[in-house]
Amino acid sequence: MPDNTAAWLVATRTKLEIRPAPYTAPKAGEIVVRNRAVAINPVDWVLQILGTLIFRWIKFPVILGEDLAGEVAEVGPGVTRFKIGDRVLGQGVGLNPERNRLSECAFQIYTVVPVNLASPIPDAMTYEEAAVLPLGLSTAACGLFQKDFLALQHPSADAKPTGKTLLIWGGATSVGCNAVQLAAAAGYEVFTTASPRNFEYLKKLGAAQVFDYHSKTVVKDIIKALKGKTMAGALAIATGSTALCLDIVGRCKGRKFVAIAGAPISLSAFTKGSSVTLTLVRLMPTMVGSTLSAWVKSRTRGIRTNFIFGGSLVDNEVGAAIYEKFLPKALAEGRYIAAPPAQVVGKGLEAIETGFDVQKKGMSAEKVVVSL
Repeated sequence: MPDNTAAWLVATRTKLEIRPAPYTAPKAGEIVVRNRAVAINPVDWVLQILGTLIFRWIKFPVILGEDLAGEVAEVGPGVTRFKIGDRVLGQGVGLNPERNRLSECAFQIYTVVPVNLASPIPDAMTYEEAAVLPLGLSTAACGLFQKDFLALQHPSADAKPTGKTLLIWGGATSVGCNAVQLAAAAGYEVFTTASPRNFEYLKKLGAAQVFDYHSKTVVKDIIKALKGKTMAGALAIATGSTALCLDIVGRCKGRKFVAIAGAPISLSAFTKGSSVTLTLVRLMPTMVGSTLSAWVKSRTRGIRTNFIFGGSLVDNEVGAAIYEKFLPKALAEGRYIAAPPAQVVGKGLEAIETGFDVQKKGMSAEKVVVSL
């Protein structure tokens, strides 16, 4: 049995500790991946700071991490999609509330991955490039395709234009880069927001129009551009974007639904050195006000909303639709880009803490990656 090592979080507001971890063999429908690169998401360092305040079901010590890429080290009973040695990317869903399994978390050498959340990667793609995809891809797919969200038609190589327009607020984020590509590949016209420096990049990913979210007239500009079009709904990713999407969806023809992936406040507020309790007290009026405002807008305008949990597709048809039916061929043929680009900050589990520090400073059209 291989020796395993993990980056352990032993308590909230402590540094990660590198020490041995159990090696877990795969069950039916699972593979074990020997990780060669992992990527960092805001949820990772937010859990380091807030812990059970946001994920009440976790118990310390815990292993964090969702994004991984590496080689298949072992396959479970009945698994035929993969063999030992295959190069793959996958999503660790060990922190899903209904799973809560450390063996399925990414920040370790060996991770158990469900086969419906794993995809082969092309020979020309590095592990670091591939590792940027899983959680951003999954979160976008959950909001776009799950039946209790926007329920769009699935992406394919030959998707016909639907004649509908989707709004994505926060296109240069990890989730946004994937949402733009997935929606375009499913036949939808995509409108998104970003800083002007990212306009051309997002158009390369498939956006039809990109709007400057800094502009004081951006909401009016988007509503004007949507005149005569039928909306497929909106995906609110950027901080505080839910209310803006509600304003737009409420004024336009089409699907009255906003899928929410963004928080009402900036998570960077918890990185400034103040105590967590004082920060929460200071931000509580803003959080309550934003939540109440969005609730009133959605109810009075007949707009449905739902908050996305990026690992929920493991339990429904969307996981296989993306990771088995769409992504492998799309990556191999160059129709899907591993986005946003990787910013590699170091090598070894020890570098994950450094990655947290880099990510806390804010990222735009990049994702922090650590090589293993």
